[in-house]
Amino acid sequence: MIKVIDVNKNFDQFKALNDLNINVNKGSIYGLVGTNGAGKTTIIKHITGIIRPDSGQITIDGEDVFDNKNIKQKMGFIPDDLFFFSTYNLKEMSKFYKSLYPHWNEERYNHMVTQFGLSERNKLAKFSKGMQKQAAFVLTMASMPEYLILDEPIDGLDPIVRKLVWKYIVEDVAEREMTVLVSSHNLKELEGICDSIGIISKGHMVMERDLDELKSDVHKIQIAYKNKPKNPYKHLNILHQESRGTVDLLIVKDKRQLVEQVILESNPVLFDILPLSLEEIFIYELGGADNEIQNIIF
Repeated sequence: MIKVIDVNKNFDQFKALNDLNINVNKGSIYGLVGTNGAGKTTIIKHITGIIRPDSGQITIDGEDVFDNKNIKQKMGFIPDDLFFFSTYNLKEMSKFYKSLYPHWNEERYNHMVTQFGLSERNKLAKFSKGMQKQAAFVLTMASMPEYLILDEPIDGLDPIVRKLVWKYIVEDVAEREMTVLVSSHNLKELEGICDSIGIISKGHMVMERDLDELKSDVHKIQIAYKNKPKNPYKHLNILHQESRGTVDLLIVKDKRQLVEQVILESNPVLFDILPLSLEEIFIYELGGADNEIQNIIF
């Protein structure tokens, strides 16, 4: 289990992390989302032991992460800004990884190199960004990590390769109970694979929930009345409201049972509860289109 407890981090006068808490259960896939500059990459660098927090605690399996060789040997990390030794090819880099990770799987490495169609002879520095991402993924997965930390892992990959990447991840979670924390702007793909989601803003956790539970508490509804009563929605927690002709469109954060009870008591002629995507939940949890949404890249 990954636990981030009341972590704070300042860079000069800028507060990057503000009493941040994260809980990632063993054998789960956790999606970390937020606007640009929310602190996603900063907390990932803390979780991987690259940066020490000013205060608070970060543990994996109950052990502090920073300067912990035992934990780092169990961890695979693919950052957004990849680094390889400039003169190394993939074969040479695999030998370096093999020397670091005690559970290195040579058979898996060879199979993945063939499956991804990568050259072992060409220098990694000469690979395209997408090919470097694939090489990093092959090396990381061949090290058989118990914990996999990913920062924008599928950025720059074509749809076929993305599908293959997620296939390996999901299979390792199911077969080995690998624990995954992934930060990505691609909310549609996260929605399809994540068990739980953490939404952060300005270095602080806005919401952390199981994905199914999160969707059960935020609803998009359409309502129309023949004779609209005064304040029919006053007992609901409304995140967003707009009117399209005679139809009201609402984003409501409440239990479905309460939403249905309140709306039906007002005798609408039209009442529909519509599917709500993770992307829409993310937008409205952060205040709608008038707040931070201009910084989001989907």
